[in-house]
Amino acid sequence: MTDFQAFFRDLAASSPEWNFIWLYDARQMARIISGIATTIELSLLCLVFSVVIGVLGAWGQGSKSRIIRALVNGYVQFFRNTPPLLQLLFFYFALGQFTPSYSPDGWLEVPIISNFGWAVISLSFFAGAFNIEIFRAGVEAVPNATLEAAESLGMSRLQAYTNVVFPLALRTSMPALSANLINLVKTTNQAFAIAVPELLYQSVSIWNDFPSAQKPTMLPLLVSYLTLVGLLSLGIAFCERKMRIPGYGI
Repeated sequence: MTDFQAFFRDLAASSPEWNFIWLYDARQMARIISGIATTIELSLLCLVFSVVIGVLGAWGQGSKSRIIRALVNGYVQFFRNTPPLLQLLFFYFALGQFTPSYSPDGWLEVPIISNFGWAVISLSFFAGAFNIEIFRAGVEAVPNATLEAAESLGMSRLQAYTNVVFPLALRTSMPALSANLINLVKTTNQAFAIAVPELLYQSVSIWNDFPSAQKPTMLPLLVSYLTLVGLLSLGIAFCERKMRIPGYGI
């Protein structure tokens, strides 16, 4: 044990309410690191899938098909008007009962979609509903003359959308998109409710095993989320600067 670890072990012995057990116990440190890694993985997957859902949904809202528009609007209304925790529980406990399973050893039945997978699906759908409205507003902000100019050059609707409309709409949407993605990262801790071993779950497990470590264990929890959200904010701000067009959008 290093002097650093010995210091915190002695601190816990003299002041039990400040038991930084994750700094001198390798097993508890591993749980914190594992929780941070799972939180980062969950956040990245949800960010990517929610943006993809937003782009496709905004495209669907402009479809000429009433059925497609109705399906997209119904999806948006459902996921925007119900709590994300309720959605998470519904996906895992209700829909999870109907998903097939497999048996790797011939005895234990393992569902094809794990609790981590359901967290990714549920949270991505939740944030994607807001992203659809964000991108839709961005698309509607693009002047009709711009779309007409693209079509006059012989572009199809898809070509005009991907090469002209969406790049401009993305620039207009960045402030609102940034806020929604940051909120999504903070919402990932609700995966705790279905036992996804992310940072909050691991932290609660530590202070359940060691009640004196409750206050100190809140420190890495707070610092980790501040760091993740801060890095995401800096990354989005960097993208905004790179995409800036003088006199247009952001």
